[in-house]
Amino acid sequence: MTEIVREKEQIQTLVASYRTAGLRVAVVPTMGGLHDGHLALVRQAAKTADRIILTIYVNPTQFAAHEDLDSYPRQLEADRAACEALGLVDAIYAPLVMYHDAHATMVTPTGAAAMLEGEARPHFFTGVATIVLKLFHHVPADEAFFGEKDYQQLCVIRQMVRDLDIPIQIAAVPTERAPDGLALSSRNAYLSEDERAIAPQLYQAMRQAAHALLSGVDTGEVLGKMATSLMGAGFAAIDYIALRDPVTLAETDIVTSDTRLLVAAHLGKTRLIDNASLSDLVPR
Repeated sequence: MTEIVREKEQIQTLVASYRTAGLRVAVVPTMGGLHDGHLALVRQAAKTADRIILTIYVNPTQFAAHEDLDSYPRQLEADRAACEALGLVDAIYAPLVMYHDAHATMVTPTGAAAMLEGEARPHFFTGVATIVLKLFHHVPADEAFFGEKDYQQLCVIRQMVRDLDIPIQIAAVPTERAPDGLALSSRNAYLSEDERAIAPQLYQAMRQAAHALLSGVDTGEVLGKMATSLMGAGFAAIDYIALRDPVTLAETDIVTSDTRLLVAAHLGKTRLIDNASLSDLVPR
């Protein structure tokens, strides 16, 4: 049975033993509710690492008071079973507490964190950067694996590692999708049956927009039509539809195959996000 480690000192000792033995260690940070997207991160880590630690912690500091902290999926035994079935995870680090009562220091990133999700959810990246930095200290691995599904988060973590000289490599893994194109997410469980039928239109609208953009159609016109299409399909609100530089996430008027299209939209009570480079979106 895959071991579940609860204490910081225990996981640090385990990782130290691996590294002393000359083994390469990977960490896969998650909030649990594991799905095929998370398992894809583990599979990718197994290509380069000798030992893999998967972390599970539902981080309260990245949720605002009105968000879904209380209802976020918590299924530790099911997550352990998924790891055991995969057979690649050496231990699950699932700390009960990551913030002591007198915790008073937070990491507040700017740069790639100052836009898009940072505007829609201003608390979010402070919570993400703080918990990821703490996890890197608890699990001092050689490499950490993150999905491109949360692309802005990936950019913010890369920025933090670079700016703070954190001795870990960051690896990105492409978004895993359902057969109908919907990006896999733990929050997809919130969708009703009718909403789940509508949700793939987000990805279809992204593909249509990418084709038009790479064909030279005006950016404003394309993004406007995309917004209209989503609202017509049944989405309740759109937080943003944006074309950005793939590294800095700065706004760009230059459309290339590497330009990133990022979207956040509400379907019923569920907030869906998605992104991809234009080249990955154009039908082949």
